[in-house]
Amino acid sequence: MVPILLVLLLALILFGVGFAVKVLWWIALAVLVIWLLGFLVRGTTAAGGRGRWYRW
Repeated sequence: MVPILLVLLLALILFGVGFAVKVLWWIALAVLVIWLLGFLVRGTTAAGGRGRWYRW
């Protein structure tokens, strides 16, 4: 009985990790799209050049 419970617990943990990794991939894809859109929609400076859209 205990080995079956351990196998089921291991399967549950691996499923949870797999689901979390899949969610992280979707989040990474969304951040990449927003980052790329930032280059397309950034404004120009008073001198006519492209301005930085980040504040570092």
